[in-house]
Amino acid sequence: MSVRSLRWDGDALLLLDQRELPHREVWLRIQDWQGVAEAIREMAVRGAPAIGIAAAYGMALADGDWDAAREGLASTRPTAVNLAWALDRISALPTKSPSSILAEAETIEQEDRELNQRIGSFGADLVPRSANVLTICNTGSLATGGHGTALGIIRTAHAQGKVAKVWSCETRPRLQGLRLTAWELMQDGIAFASIVDSAAASLMRAGEVDIVIVGADRIAANGDTANKIGTYMLAVLARFHQVPFIVAAPTSTLDPAIADGSDIPIEEREGRELTEIGGESVAPENCPVFNPAFDMTPGDLITAIVTENGVFLAPYAFAKAPLALP
Repeated sequence: MSVRSLRWDGDALLLLDQRELPHREVWLRIQDWQGVAEAIREMAVRGAPAIGIAAAYGMALADGDWDAAREGLASTRPTAVNLAWALDRISALPTKSPSSILAEAETIEQEDRELNQRIGSFGADLVPRSANVLTICNTGSLATGGHGTALGIIRTAHAQGKVAKVWSCETRPRLQGLRLTAWELMQDGIAFASIVDSAAASLMRAGEVDIVIVGADRIAANGDTANKIGTYMLAVLARFHQVPFIVAAPTSTLDPAIADGSDIPIEEREGRELTEIGGESVAPENCPVFNPAFDMTPGDLITAIVTENGVFLAPYAFAKAPLALP
């Protein structure tokens, strides 16, 4: 798919405002790091890899105020480790200037596009013929530098003639599946149907799901994985119904400093994301809300984790060579 969620334009970062999709394609022109931080915080740009790329470009707009920019950008979305990973790469540059940081940001973006293709290739080997694939949230070109992680696997498998149909969970409360994944699948001509999140159980029970493929925002050393809220539910359902459950993510999403998922910070977002749809209130006034953006799936519920380096099985020794599926 040719769509890109961001691009550099001379002295500014252009971001495709994902809050406006699928009805309007609006590009934001941002010329300071504060604007990039706001775009990440308000989810004009979203998806762990895309957030990291945007933050790297944000550092190129800091105009020498590197420390403040790093701190401000790092605080926007605490769960997605790609954000800190990209900022660490910028911080590690031997000399910092707008041009050197820009060059590194461009490298990070290009690397992401290339590694997503490798994730797609490795992951497609796990997809059976004529597969009905279930996914959640948006993990495609909009969430990455291009091609995608979980959706990248689906794209590659579809090109190989393996995918019969995709079940795309709507992904409450911000509907990234219904708004964004559906839009990308339509652009690619991949057969799909959008479903309410709670339909997944019935589809699995009916034998209509052959494999579940999801993305990740942070993966602990033992394979515990933080991803969009609702992912853990799908993993439990997949285990009960004996459906393979695959996580797709670049190595920049791995966090070896965290032993297990209990130490992964889970972002909680404001209640109006849940109580409003399209700016229209659908809840009683002053309705109490608990709105975590992510949940944690234990590594022992995951069939395999696919990175650009290959397919990994439990126990997840990511520092070693990947294992082959039996």
